[in-house]
Amino acid sequence: MSMPSDPAARAEAARTLHSWDLSPREAAVLQATLAPRVESADRLESIRRVAGLDVGFEARGRTARAAIVVLDAISLEPLDQAVARAPTRFPYVPGLLSFREIPVLLEAVARLRQLPDLLLCDGQGRAHPRRFGLACHLGLVLDLPTIGAAKSRLVGSHGELAAARGAWLPLEHQGEVVGAVLRTRSGVSPLYVSCGHRVGLATAIHWVLACARHYRLPETTRWAHRLASG
Repeated sequence: MSMPSDPAARAEAARTLHSWDLSPREAAVLQATLAPRVESADRLESIRRVAGLDVGFEARGRTARAAIVVLDAISLEPLDQAVARAPTRFPYVPGLLSFREIPVLLEAVARLRQLPDLLLCDGQGRAHPRRFGLACHLGLVLDLPTIGAAKSRLVGSHGELAAARGAWLPLEHQGEVVGAVLRTRSGVSPLYVSCGHRVGLATAIHWVLACARHYRLPETTRWAHRLASG
């Protein structure tokens, strides 16, 4: 059955994919169960709107704050944005951040006027111990194309990366290519790009570069950070 196109209805449907009231051990088991459902090949239509997301924490971590900004895919000018706050209900556990962040991200998605065609997440996709980082999880529950574009490496290794913008190398973990290390600006530290859901690796690299025209971080991430800290 197809997912609804209305953002609020899509977010509500996403909440029902599984229970969010889980222990860290249960969450890790669920990641391993859901990972085979992630599509790491292109299944996306015309990309007109791209979105970036950011989650921060207030009140000594008791409140989660999510920001989402939707940009025109060509001009990278903002078209829509939303902020949501919710009680933090899951502890900070490396590798399980999606369970801490997605509930409040869904609240922000529900406040958009239109769904984006592609989500660029400031986090991991398949470059994750159980191949189910934030980008995979969010893409699966929303049934939207997603890409992970992280500032740091969680798993994997790679060779020496050339200094020029656009240079990239496979990121390998346990004999599998799980992503790419990508130079988005010459002479600046790279990003770690991986498939989230419904996007192949070559397409993920293309869109991260297309959205990172002048800076290390994609404009989607920069706008979301700006909104979250404003």
